[in-house]
Amino acid sequence: MEKHIYETGLIGNCAFLAHVHKNTNIEWMCWPRFDSSFVFGGLLDKQKGGEFSILPVSENYTSNQYYLENTNVLCTEITCANGRYRITDFAPRFQQFDRFFKPLMLIRKIEPIEGTPRIKVTCRPVSDYGEKKLTPLQGSNHIKYVGDEHIRLTTNIPINYLVEEQFFVLNETKYCLLSYGDSFDAPLISTADKFLRETIAYWRLWIKHSTIAGFYQQYVIRSALVLKIHQFEDTGAIIAASTTSLPEHDGSGRNWDYRYCWLRDTFYVISSLNHIGHFEEMEKYFSYVSDISVSEDFRYQPLYGITGKKDLEEKIVDLDGYRGNKPVRIGNQASEHIQNDIYGQVMISLLPLYVDHRFVFRERQDSDKWINFVLDKIERTIDEKDAGIWEFRNFANIHCYSNLFQWAGCAAAAKMARTIGDKALEEKAIALQNKAAAHIESCYDLERRVYTNAVGSQHLDASTLQLIMMNYLDPASDKAKDHLKALEAELKTPRGLFYRYLHADDFGKPKTTFLICAFWYVEALATVGRIDDAVREFENLLQYSNHLLLFSEDVDEATGSQWGNFPQAYSHVGLMNAAYKIAMKLDRPVFL
Repeated sequence: MEKHIYETGLIGNCAFLAHVHKNTNIEWMCWPRFDSSFVFGGLLDKQKGGEFSILPVSENYTSNQYYLENTNVLCTEITCANGRYRITDFAPRFQQFDRFFKPLMLIRKIEPIEGTPRIKVTCRPVSDYGEKKLTPLQGSNHIKYVGDEHIRLTTNIPINYLVEEQFFVLNETKYCLLSYGDSFDAPLISTADKFLRETIAYWRLWIKHSTIAGFYQQYVIRSALVLKIHQFEDTGAIIAASTTSLPEHDGSGRNWDYRYCWLRDTFYVISSLNHIGHFEEMEKYFSYVSDISVSEDFRYQPLYGITGKKDLEEKIVDLDGYRGNKPVRIGNQASEHIQNDIYGQVMISLLPLYVDHRFVFRERQDSDKWINFVLDKIERTIDEKDAGIWEFRNFANIHCYSNLFQWAGCAAAAKMARTIGDKALEEKAIALQNKAAAHIESCYDLERRVYTNAVGSQHLDASTLQLIMMNYLDPASDKAKDHLKALEAELKTPRGLFYRYLHADDFGKPKTTFLICAFWYVEALATVGRIDDAVREFENLLQYSNHLLLFSEDVDEATGSQWGNFPQAYSHVGLMNAAYKIAMKLDRPVFL
C-alpha cells in the first residue's frame, strides 16, 4: 500500500497561515483570519478551491522544497526542461514602529536560477468556501479581485499574461504580492525585498533568543517555528491546526475542523514554548483566557473561536473533500461537550506567571478572585461524568485524565495561593486536590497494576501516561513503572507508534495512531529513567515527518502514512516536550 505524506509547507505571520504545495500551488489559505473561509482551498476541492500556482510548460518537472534555515520562509525550486527557477514564499513579519508588522499579505518572489524556463502564473481566489468566484478587474500593474472579499495582486509580470494565464520566459526576477483589503501603494520590488530581509532577520532572531538544548535541535527549532505561527497574535489564542476535515484515515469519516483554540491543547503548547524561554506567548494567552473567564458563569467550553466566540456550530459544506473524503466540516460540535479537565489545564498553564520570578505577579489584578473563580468550576464538576480528552460524542464517564488535571490544577492553585498569601484559598485547593485523587485511585486495577481510562472501566488509554509526567505517580516508584509497562504492552505498535485506545468509540475502533501519544510515551520513558529506550523511540518517530520536518495528527501503523489535520500543533508540542525531557535527563549537550 502506498505511503501517504502531506506534500505542503506552512508559512504564516501570526495573522494568517498558508500551505504551499510542492507543485507551487497555494493549496490552503484562509483570509482574513485563521477561521475564515479559504481564498485558496485546493486541498479540499480542486474545482471549487481556486488556485495560485507558478508552473512550467511541461508537466514533467521536479520539485525541491525547503525552508530558509531558522525561518518560516519557504522556497520551492522547480527544475524543468528549459531550466530551473525558485519561488520564495513568505508572510511578512517584523518589528516596526514599536509593534509587530504582520499584514494580510502573501509575497511570492520568482527567480530564474538557470536556463530560460517558461512559466505560467495562475491566480484565482474564491470566497464562501468555494461557492463564489471573485471578479478580476485589471489595472496598470495589478489585478483586483472583487466580490465578498477584496483582494489585490500587485506584480511586475505583464498583467495580460496573468489575465490570459499565458506562458512567458522567466529571464528576470518577478514578484507577486497578494494583499487583502486596502490597496498596496509602495514600490513593489524594493518593498518586497525589504520585507523579505526583515522577515528572515525576525525569525532568526526569534530562534537565537530561544533556549534550545542540543538534542535534535533541528527538529525542535522547526517545531517551535511551526507552533509560533499557530498563535493568533491579535487575541493570543493558539489554534490546534490550520486545516479542517483532513481525515484521521482514508474513508474514516473522522473529519474535524481544528481551526480553533482548545484550552487543553494550549497548555501543552505554552509549556513547550516555556521550555525554550518564550514567555510573550504565555502572557498573550493569559489575556485571552481572562477575557473568556469573565464572560463564563458556570463552565468553560473545551474550545473557543480565536476571538473567544462560543458558538462554533458544526456545518457540512459542499466540497469534494481531501482525496474524496467527506464530509467537509466547518465549526466543531465539541464546543458543546462537557470536558472537565480543562479547568485544571487553564490553571496549570498560567502557573508560571505566579511562581516564575521573571514575571511580576502583582501586575495581575484580582489574582485571588480569578484563582477562586476557576476553583469553583472544579468544585462544581469534580464528580461529573464527561466526554473526556478524546471528545466521545455519545457516552460519558468519570475519566482518569479529567480528574488528573483537576488534581494538577488544584495543586497549581495551592502554589498560587501561597504566592499571594491567601491561606483560605490554599486550603480550598488542597481539599479539592484530595477529592480528585480519590477519583483517580478508583481507576486503579490492582490485578493488572495499571490505571484504566475511567471509573468502572477495563479499557486502557494513552492519556493516562500523563499520570507519570504530571508527577501524580512518583516516577521512581514501581507503580509508575508497572503502569507504563502495561500501557506499552497493549497500546504500543511494532512501528513504535501508540494508539489512543483500542476500544470502540462513536465511529468504531480507531484505525490510526495518534502521534502525540507516541511522544508522550517517549516522555514517560525518560521520566521513569529509561533514557536509552526514550532516545531510541524518539529517533524512531522522526521518520514520520514530511520533507520539511512537519508532523501530522495521525499515523497509519500499517504504512507509516500521515493522516489527520496538518501540521498538527499537538504533535509538534509532543516532540518538543519529549526532546526537552530527554535533554534534561542527559544533562549534557548532544548535537545530532
